Amino acid sequence: MSHYEPLKIEEKWQKRWEEEKPFAAKDNDKRPKMYLAEMFPYPSGAGLHVGHVRNFSIVDCLARFYTQQEMNVLRPFGYDTFGLPAENYAIKTGIAPQDVTITNIDNFRKQAKRLGYAIDWDREVNTSDPNYYKWTQWCFLQLFKKGLAYQKESYQWWCPVDQTVLANEQVENGCCWRCGHEVEKKKMKQWFFKITAYADELLDEIDSLDWPEKIKVMQKNWIGRSEGAEVDFQIAESGGKITVFTTRPDTIFGSTFMVLAPENELIDELVNDDTREAVEKYCKQALKKSEIERQENKEKTGVFTGSYVINPATGKEMPVWVADYVLSGYGTGAVMGVPACDERDYQFATKFELPIVKVIEKPENSTDDSPCYAGEGEMVNSGPFSGKQSSEVREQINDWLEQQGIGHKKVTYRMRDWLISRQRYWGCPIPIAYDKKGNPHAIPEDQLPVMLPKIDDYKPDSTGRSALAKCDEFLKVTINGEEMTRETDTLDGYACSSWYLWRYTDPHNDKAAWDKKIVNYWAPLDVYCGGDHAVAHLLYVRFWCKFFADEGYLGFREPIKRLLYNGYINAPDGKKMSKSKGNVIDPLDVIDQGYGADTLRTYELFIGPYDQKATWSTEAIGGVYRFMNRCWTLVFDSKLNTEDKNIAYRHKTIKKVTEDICRANFNTAVAAMMEYVNELYKNGANKEDLIVLGKILKPFAPHLASEMLEELGSDDIWPKWDEKLLVEDEIEMVVQVNGKLRGRIMIPADDAEDKDKLEAYARADEKVKTFTDGKDIIKVIVIPKTHLVNIVVK
Repeated sequence: MSHYEPLKIEEKWQKRWEEEKPFAAKDNDKRPKMYLAEMFPYPSGAGLHVGHVRNFSIVDCLARFYTQQEMNVLRPFGYDTFGLPAENYAIKTGIAPQDVTITNIDNFRKQAKRLGYAIDWDREVNTSDPNYYKWTQWCFLQLFKKGLAYQKESYQWWCPVDQTVLANEQVENGCCWRCGHEVEKKKMKQWFFKITAYADELLDEIDSLDWPEKIKVMQKNWIGRSEGAEVDFQIAESGGKITVFTTRPDTIFGSTFMVLAPENELIDELVNDDTREAVEKYCKQALKKSEIERQENKEKTGVFTGSYVINPATGKEMPVWVADYVLSGYGTGAVMGVPACDERDYQFATKFELPIVKVIEKPENSTDDSPCYAGEGEMVNSGPFSGKQSSEVREQINDWLEQQGIGHKKVTYRMRDWLISRQRYWGCPIPIAYDKKGNPHAIPEDQLPVMLPKIDDYKPDSTGRSALAKCDEFLKVTINGEEMTRETDTLDGYACSSWYLWRYTDPHNDKAAWDKKIVNYWAPLDVYCGGDHAVAHLLYVRFWCKFFADEGYLGFREPIKRLLYNGYINAPDGKKMSKSKGNVIDPLDVIDQGYGADTLRTYELFIGPYDQKATWSTEAIGGVYRFMNRCWTLVFDSKLNTEDKNIAYRHKTIKKVTEDICRANFNTAVAAMMEYVNELYKNGANKEDLIVLGKILKPFAPHLASEMLEELGSDDIWPKWDEKLLVEDEIEMVVQVNGKLRGRIMIPADDAEDKDKLEAYARADEKVKTFTDGKDIIKVIVIPKTHLVNIVVK
């Protein structure tokens, strides 16, 4: 081969890797292990795009790097295949989701292999494969047995177009995240996982994780732990009670009204004939708004129910209102209004002319000029607590509430239990059946998997249930001799992706979800890389990990040691790539244009810091292609030096690239290799120089590097640097005249700190003299630290 031909080289090595399977991981091996994975993709019909390539190339670079360090590396691959896109496509075309999924997976696999990824293809998983979702169902049953999978009736977001329930994180600005249609609230019986049972541990362990700080903050905010008290307010008319949660029980003496969320079930018994119509109309309108809209709405709205409660601290009656700024999922869905201490309550009280009673005196040195004061201070109008500091008596008030039998300490969370049932066909069937009384029963484990039947009509039924409700063959099941009816909801896709990291370790096990010895050898995952799912997925996989550790199936409580969260690759116009915008760049198109996979991979790692978004540039990828050509030329078309002129620079480069990869500074590692190649062209290269180049290049450009190392007769074991050899005999000094570059001079390293010698070298250089001869030298500025001399002349 007379010149660099990437497509021929890549075809050769991909064929060899296919035959020899060098990336097969070995269970329970004596070598140090390294387990890496990306967040597995949904295999859409559009296939991989260059954004996927960035994500996958980060993992592949690390996998090859650790393999070259002679570690036992596990780098598997899989597909998150259940979900609405395939079902909607089936409704539109009549083509079964099973068939579409297989076609899309074949395309993804082909693309991944063309990119030369070091994947153990024997560990490939697909969440819609019955051999996989059998064990998803098994996981559900373990949670069900412990009471952590349960049903309750509640208001849920409902998409009338996709005909399915949506989780809170799937509602964006009041619209369905998938189809964009406006959503509504609908009361339905749903399945939940009790993730709140692990809320404290999920929160407490966050700081110990080696994860990006922004992701940890997002996790903390999503969990949203609040400490306070629950207080009972007696309903004046009926003698019943309404319980509120407050983080400031010390302000209870200033509570002058109560507000309920529009979803609160107590509303029906609080309204009367005069208020019923207005309240029902208000609630109906409020339920059309997303929680974000309700929180951000500056104009407070509300309606009086006609009922009153009694403030247990003051004994005074308080009107009960309904307002959309109160959320049903936080606390109890009821709030005691303290307008003197809360901005939202103040706005509400001002609008509806409700009493405002000061209970915390603003300190004289306070800079807070708002009409209500939420800080600490001396308590006033607070019965026996007046005159005391609010911060000091909060615990006393909690004790007082308990002594009076009207309240108790309480910890609550912003995070709610995980809604996991979906009214759609293309999902993992929930392994539950109902007897004639409507009681749920677990499908016996020996009857798993509950298989998705092949059907012709994928549309939900008239009540909004999934298409499974129309399949009589699926519905009927016998358990312990009793005829029952199967659950027609399927599991949220997040359930399928909450345990795949453990299935990767033992993907062909037909007796268990995973083997304990094998999973505890490989897991927890050493490095996880993704650019989506910063909150929900990561919380759910942590929750399942803690649960299965408690059940004795896992020997660790945190599933992911290190998280790398990469930025997006945007289209050349700076916009996010999307099929609808027509700006998606297919990696195979880039490869087949002649750039090859090595250039594409290296470019995406060089484009900028991995955790920042970047914009695709055809010009910039051309520069990386030229770098590949230069590497090729050094090995296949250049004379070798017999001298070892680059020994110090070589060891310096090995150290730099090694440390950069370990720190995930892939872009600066590529830059260091480019500088190394420049040095080799300048000084000439010997065989050791080129072997090192091939080895450090391999994690980025494995095909070209493999070809180079084969030509040089070398293995690919990662090179080591010698600190003693990092000291160079000569260094480069830069000379400026009047601030402009006029020369580069190699000087003895021993002279680098001697100002007089540096000035003498600069003055004596023949090239520099052409700019100084015949002129007056005003001064000479010498900066030893940066090896810079600036001669000022006139």
